[in-house]
This record gives sequence, C-alpha cells and structure tokens, in this order.
Amino acid sequence: MLEPAYINPENNYRYYDDGSYFLAILLVKLRRFGFTIQEMISVMEDESFAHLEDLLLQKRDNIKMQIEDLRLQVEEIDDFIASGREEME
Repeated sequence: MLEPAYINPENNYRYYDDGSYFLAILLVKLRRFGFTIQEMISVMEDESFAHLEDLLLQKRDNIKMQIEDLRLQVEEIDDFIASGREEME
C-alpha cells in the first residue's frame, strides 16, 4: 500500500521518506483497530485525513456494539446451561 519515495534503478531498492513512515504507522494502527483494506485505502486517499476521526469513532461504536452482543450471548449461554441443570435435577 505504501509507495516508495525513490526506487534505485540499479538494485530496485526502495527508499521511503518520513511521510511514508507516518503512513506505515497509521496503517498498522488501523489494521489493529479492525479496518478493512478498503477502509484503509479510503483513509489514504483522503490525504487531509479529515474524516479519520469520524471513521475511528464509528469503528469504536461498532466495537462497543459487538462487545454488548457478545456479552448477551454469554448471558444466554449461561441461562441455557442453568436451565439444563435444573431439568436434570
């Protein structure tokens, strides 16, 4: 996803500048936050990163909803196990 600042024509070695380093760190963070490749490309295309905060807030809200859904699933499993135990007694 990163484009090198310069490619040495003799050995094809790729050189990256400070901007590329920042972008690499950002991409690692976004991947860690669960961004898809398409979402990461969208962030990269918006060079001002004007919408990055909105995307991060949306991702955070989605994660919170997933956590709540998983919490409810665990509760439902516990209730199901408990009802099975009651029937066996």
